Amino acid sequence: MSSETDQAHYFLGIDGGGTGCRARIEDSAGTVLGQGLSGPATTRLGIDEAWASIARAFEAAIEEAGLSPSEIARIHAGVGLAGIGRKGALEALRAIKHPFASIDFVSDGEGACLGAHSGRDGAIVIAGTGSIGLGFVEGRHLRVGGYGFPISDEGSGADLGLKAVQLALRAHDGRYEKTALLAEIMQRFQNDPMEAVGWMDRASATDYAALAPMVMRHADQGDAAGRRIVQSAAEHIDTLIRSLFDKGAPRVSLLGGLSSPLEPWLAPDVRRRLKPIDGDAVSGAIILGRKSVCGG
Repeated sequence: MSSETDQAHYFLGIDGGGTGCRARIEDSAGTVLGQGLSGPATTRLGIDEAWASIARAFEAAIEEAGLSPSEIARIHAGVGLAGIGRKGALEALRAIKHPFASIDFVSDGEGACLGAHSGRDGAIVIAGTGSIGLGFVEGRHLRVGGYGFPISDEGSGADLGLKAVQLALRAHDGRYEKTALLAEIMQRFQNDPMEAVGWMDRASATDYAALAPMVMRHADQGDAAGRRIVQSAAEHIDTLIRSLFDKGAPRVSLLGGLSSPLEPWLAPDVRRRLKPIDGDAVSGAIILGRKSVCGG
């Protein structure tokens, strides 16, 4: 690396999410020099905890890249971070000392959108634990849904889990037809509604989303309750995607842990219009870092 001129730039992309944090360093030509991983990075854990996780990931990437302190000082960093919309989060992050030439922050969703469309105009729908539609069109930010479970995040893993528990309780009471899926849900609670009530008092969106693979499996096997729940979720995702096109998005991609299992359930017109992603959320964070150099 020492033969590099003083003008050489390095670009660091970081994707900080609720399950983990990924970092990648590239040179100006886009060659990957180093990568790093760490645990959850979301402002929900507190700014200090989120930054500690980010730092662990980028330190691992820098170590793998073998960069010297003078080279580290020529890194332009982009960070996509979960929960950046929380009050005061961005200001607190910008106040943290760092060793780089520049650093910029966006939400993890915006980072994913930049990566999906190589920094060009476009939109994404994320279907994972939660759900949201967002994008960039001619300088405008688009947003549909994603206000958090249980008041929003329709069509998400958490939403699938919630609907399954609701129907399981109805079936237990004799208010709904019993199916294999609903029986399996109730077995989780020892066939005791009060066990479900106790679980609900502590359960997070992640806990509800943990039931989603079971719902998908039964739906794919033809379970009537599973099919009803998944079809409804797919219709919500269809609506998010169509809304983004209606708001002017030239292209829309579907991503997140539920994207592959849900895609066959989407309406044919929606499936035809979806575009595969160009790159991941770390690629988007690197694009953000590059913008500080090329002004694009």
